[in-house]
Amino acid sequence: MRSAFPTPEKQPCIFPALTIVPAGTFLMGGIAEDKFVSAVELPQHQVTFNESFALGTAPVTQHEWHALMGSLPAGESAAIGGDLPVVRVNFKEVLGYLHNLSEISGETYRLPTEAEWEYACRAGSTTVFPHGSQLSIADANFLYDDLGAEVGVGHLTPVGHYPTNAFGLLDMLGNACEWTADAWHPNYQSAPTNNSTWIDGGKPACRTIRGGAWDHLPRILRASWRDWAPEHAHWDNLGFRVARSL
Repeated sequence: MRSAFPTPEKQPCIFPALTIVPAGTFLMGGIAEDKFVSAVELPQHQVTFNESFALGTAPVTQHEWHALMGSLPAGESAAIGGDLPVVRVNFKEVLGYLHNLSEISGETYRLPTEAEWEYACRAGSTTVFPHGSQLSIADANFLYDDLGAEVGVGHLTPVGHYPTNAFGLLDMLGNACEWTADAWHPNYQSAPTNNSTWIDGGKPACRTIRGGAWDHLPRILRASWRDWAPEHAHWDNLGFRVARSL
């Protein structure tokens, strides 16, 4: 059967850097101390990862996307910097990138599940944000403070501009929201207790997104925040990072 995602022949490729996320157990979802928790982040539930997995150290960049796919997504401008997260990519286009990357590397690249994403974001923390109860503009790229005043830079920033979390991952919060593999579910009733992709019973043609973005408030950058996007979305604040099972 012919692939739906043709692979460029002899196309040069820049492989995204990967960070190994260790096996472990965590509580997924909103915490009691978080005043902004909503019903979509509940019930909090335990998730166990029996094996470590690899996650992109940073979101896929314009440079990495262009090197593999041969052009930038519609609406993207190379003039604004190759080290910016690539955005304006819909879910099918992301699958095309992952397919081509897998074909060229001989490894299987995929999107992280929602549980993998939150586990990696928290990096062992149990607080509202991975490093505590507050977020400053030195910690992540967001635009507004909680009173609605503009305090951030107001645009995407190159990956690596902000500190890593405890697992060594960049931009898990802010800069660009990120696609996950899971379909959208309005709460965690019957959610997997491992890193399985959660599709059954989800909103058709809609995927869960995580992380918050450059044009958001800190409350959107919380570790437990979740929302959804239609699979056809080409948003200027929505990108992705790769994952790989080990």
